Amino acid sequence: MAAPEACIDKIHIRDLTLRCIIGINAHEREQRQDVILNITMWADLRQAGQSDNIDDTVNYKTIKRKVVDLVENSSFLLVEKIAQEIANVCLVDARVQRVDVTLDKPGALRFARSVAVEITRQRG
Repeated sequence: MAAPEACIDKIHIRDLTLRCIIGINAHEREQRQDVILNITMWADLRQAGQSDNIDDTVNYKTIKRKVVDLVENSSFLLVEKIAQEIANVCLVDARVQRVDVTLDKPGALRFARSVAVEITRQRG
């Protein structure tokens, strides 16, 4: 008999809107700009589903606080860099096996609603 497949569930943080210094142009370095984050963390959530105990799951509130602190105190040049740092924050929790981060920068291009970068990082 084949081994049972690993259960990989997802936790989504959707449309987290924050303000930060981001960009390579001089005017982008002077004023905070909005960025919109969507984060998906892949983890096995079966134990938490059975136990109903916060210690058995990824504490998305704690991760959100760390992401807010990182972003709002950052001054990166590239959206790629800030997306990578957000992924690193999420992967600190050993239960998170994979993370998808999409970072939108509204108004970055004329005639476009936003520019977005989407990255996927996984443990190991």
